[in-house]
Amino acid sequence: MLIAAAVALAASTAAPASADAGDDVSVGTRLAARTHPAVQLTTLTYSGQVVVPTGTIKEGPFNQLVQQATAAVIDGKISSDERSIAKYLFQRMAADVNRYLKPTGPQRTVKAEVGGLCTGWWVTPDGYMVTGAHCVELSDQQLTNAFAQQALAELNEQDAKEIITGLRGIEADAELIQLAQQVYVNFNTGHLKIQGLSRDLSVVQSLPGGGVDKTAKPVPAELVSVGESYPGKDFALLKVNGQQNLPTVPLGEDSDVTTGSTLYISGFPGLVTNTPFFSLESKLEPALTEGPYNAKRTTHEGVPYIQTQAPSYQGNSGGPVFSRDGKVIGMLIAGTVSETGEASESESFVLPVSIIKEKLNEKNIKPTQSLTSIRYDEALNDFFLRHYKNALPKFREVQALHPNHPYVAKYITDSQQAISSGKDETPQPLWVWIAIGAGGLVVVTGVVVAVLLLRRRRSARGAAPVQAPAYASAQEWQQANVPAQSWHHPQHPQQAQQAGQPPVVETGFQPGGQQYGYPQPGSPQAMPPTMPHPVQPQPGHSQPGHSQPGHPQAGHPQAGHPQSGHPQTGQPQSVAALEQEIAELRRRLDQRPPGA
Repeated sequence: MLIAAAVALAASTAAPASADAGDDVSVGTRLAARTHPAVQLTTLTYSGQVVVPTGTIKEGPFNQLVQQATAAVIDGKISSDERSIAKYLFQRMAADVNRYLKPTGPQRTVKAEVGGLCTGWWVTPDGYMVTGAHCVELSDQQLTNAFAQQALAELNEQDAKEIITGLRGIEADAELIQLAQQVYVNFNTGHLKIQGLSRDLSVVQSLPGGGVDKTAKPVPAELVSVGESYPGKDFALLKVNGQQNLPTVPLGEDSDVTTGSTLYISGFPGLVTNTPFFSLESKLEPALTEGPYNAKRTTHEGVPYIQTQAPSYQGNSGGPVFSRDGKVIGMLIAGTVSETGEASESESFVLPVSIIKEKLNEKNIKPTQSLTSIRYDEALNDFFLRHYKNALPKFREVQALHPNHPYVAKYITDSQQAISSGKDETPQPLWVWIAIGAGGLVVVTGVVVAVLLLRRRRSARGAAPVQAPAYASAQEWQQANVPAQSWHHPQHPQQAQQAGQPPVVETGFQPGGQQYGYPQPGSPQAMPPTMPHPVQPQPGHSQPGHSQPGHPQAGHPQAGHPQSGHPQTGQPQSVAALEQEIAELRRRLDQRPPGA
């Protein structure tokens, strides 16, 4: 009971943390801080040798094309200058390149690497990662186009320059050069062969010590499972070996969001990772965008997708999509593309989390929130409440659990600086307030007990019957046992004849003035014995104005001070009390004015 009361008192006396503390931190800020450690940049790299033949003009088809150009000039369809005729020829050749060019030797070989950047996220502390299927493999056509764009640019320029040189006397402008290059882009791409092809998957991680800086390096990842690219179940599962205590993100349910809910996309937009203008440090930090849940769609393959207006870009593919509670409700897969091939950032499609769980179950992978993330989230809660002293040891625990953590080192520094600058608002520990409350409770309890005891004592004295001794009234006792003159002062004999004035009883039994009517501590209350024999007052026992020690003096009752350990029983005590009463009566009579 005492502890419970102390806790209650502590709760009422402790200065509570402000309810608004940390409320100025937005949902997006909190969500980004919690989830960014588990979101990683992934890379897909194909390496190989690109082999293309030399393109040679077929004379027969080309001569027919020249005749068509001449007829067009005569009909006035094109201008008669040589530059206009050359542009006409290149346009027709690019439209049907294999009719006018044939592959011949020598074969040309170029070493090349192609690939892309995507986003992945940890679902287990030991290194299982989820990303999109199109992030881990390319179709044959996609692979050919990627190698052609990467490896053939130099060959295409060289081939176009040679054919333009053959047009003697014609000064090539930018349009003519572009038309000639398009002829060989189409030819070389169509006849490209890839030899010694290899694929490499990796996750970009920081080195021990933390920090998303130049120490970051790609760590090889194994492809465990892959689904069908969009519009199918665009899912892939990676495994990075030798990992432990990785930060993870929790999975939610499809029902956590609905039309109108705000969705948050985390990932690495290609417009940042592929540009030379930003530092590596900034490229390795995920971007967070948000937008409303618009609708739920279903592809012809029967796969559900969520349509959202949360902005996304190339490179965001495979990234987690969160509800405002910080749980994954899906994975970003695709965006809309206009007729001109431009991506629309305001329309994105998300694979629901139910499909992700289905694919994980197929491989018996159970998503698990790591201890690193649990402690990190607790530390962030304290940090955003400005409880830096509480946050600091938790951040240090996170660093001990996962030394590669990319952000905890900065939070440790920020917390230390906040404490040093006096910005810490950490409340006192609960045990301190319990101790304070217990101390206060003891004081309050002591005061209450003292008040109750005092009230009980006063009420007992006020309620206890004030009994006269067995000798009844003073007048009867006087008439039966004591000569009348012993009750009066010699100067005022007439006072003894006044009836109805029992001054002895009135004086000797003021509440608190006599000790017979009250119990003594530790002893039962004893009634005063009767006086079987008259007692004559003795000289020296009742001098006017002088009471015997231990007896109440007139006008000064000894309330609340019974004589403990000396019970007021027996003959001597009764005689002394009567003598005291007689002495008090004489003193009062002496003090009466003359003639009264």
